[in-house]
Order: sequence, then C-alpha cells, then structure tokens
Amino acid sequence: MPSPSFLALGDSYTIGEGVPEEGRWPVQLATRLQAADVDVQAPRMIATTGWTTDELSAAMDEASLDAGYGFVTLLIGVNNQYRGRAQDEYREQFAALLDRAVTLAGDAARVVVVSIPDWGVTRFAEGRDRKAIASEIDTFNAIAREEVERAGSAWVDITGISRDAGDADDMLVDDGLHPSAAQYARWTDAIFPEAVDALSQPS
Repeated sequence: MPSPSFLALGDSYTIGEGVPEEGRWPVQLATRLQAADVDVQAPRMIATTGWTTDELSAAMDEASLDAGYGFVTLLIGVNNQYRGRAQDEYREQFAALLDRAVTLAGDAARVVVVSIPDWGVTRFAEGRDRKAIASEIDTFNAIAREEVERAGSAWVDITGISRDAGDADDMLVDDGLHPSAAQYARWTDAIFPEAVDALSQPS
C-alpha cells in the first residue's frame, strides 16, 4: 500500500515565508515522522502568504482536491485578524474549511488544527498595540478551538510557543515577522504527537 498522503492547508505560517523548503514546519514534521518510522508522504501544501479563510477556500476549489488524504493539517486566521475581519465571519468560514479538511481526510481524527501564533510579539509589531493583537488572536483561537472540538479533530496550541522568545533574532527571519526554521522546529515538537495519533487512525 502507498504511504498515507499529507495535505497542509494554511497561509504564510504553513508555506514558511522566508525559510527554505526543508525549514517549513510541515516538511520538518514529515521528516521527523519518517525518522520515527511513522509512514507518511512529503506534504502537499496549499498555502500562500497573506491568505484569509475565504482565500484558502477559493484556492482549494481551484486545486480540485479529492478525498483520500491520510493526514490533513489546518492553520488559518492570522490574516483575518490582521485585516480586521469579523469574528462571526471567521467562525463560519473556518468551520467550513474544517469540514472540508475532515472530508478530505475521511475522518475527523486524521485532521490536526494548529493555533494562530501571536505576531504581536515580533519586531514587525513595534509601535502597534501588542495587547490588542494578543487579545484578538486569543479570541480567534478560541473560536477555532470550539469548532475543532465540535468536529472531533485534534487541536495543537502553539500560540504560547510563539510568544516565548518570539522576538529573538534566531526565532525570526529577516523580515522581523515570520518564524525561522528554529521556531518552526519548536512548533513541530508540539504537533508531532498529535500527528502520530492521527496517522494511527484506520483509513
């Protein structure tokens, strides 16, 4: 049988803005899983810097995805927050994306959702209201977590990791906003056990 396929859905944090391909967390995750003898293919990524929930949905439409993925991850919403989009809109669109991810995986237990990191701690946010950014991101994450629990998928909270030394030079790429491969490695540590559980589910 072929190895389980891996679909990673998201935005700049999934495509790894500013890092080499091997530094992206979905690639790091697949490499670590394979090293641990957990069978999985290299990820297919549908993610672009700047995407909101509706833009990711439109890209999925264009990709003409078929069900049958062994493992699906979803990390989306920071650009909804950044653009000041409504929380009710986020809930509706995020829930629809999550339902699509579950359909593509064939089982909610094979979907892992990763929380939105807090970009307000980064150098890029200097001069902005960091407390307001943190509060809004917490609200968006609470919405996402509620929908994940409703669906029965896994939730991985990396927001605290992003806030811990998130402004350190080695935790960011040159733009002072996006995580470095080293920061993504820390996320991968948190995502790994849920990925193992997801891939252990019968297909």
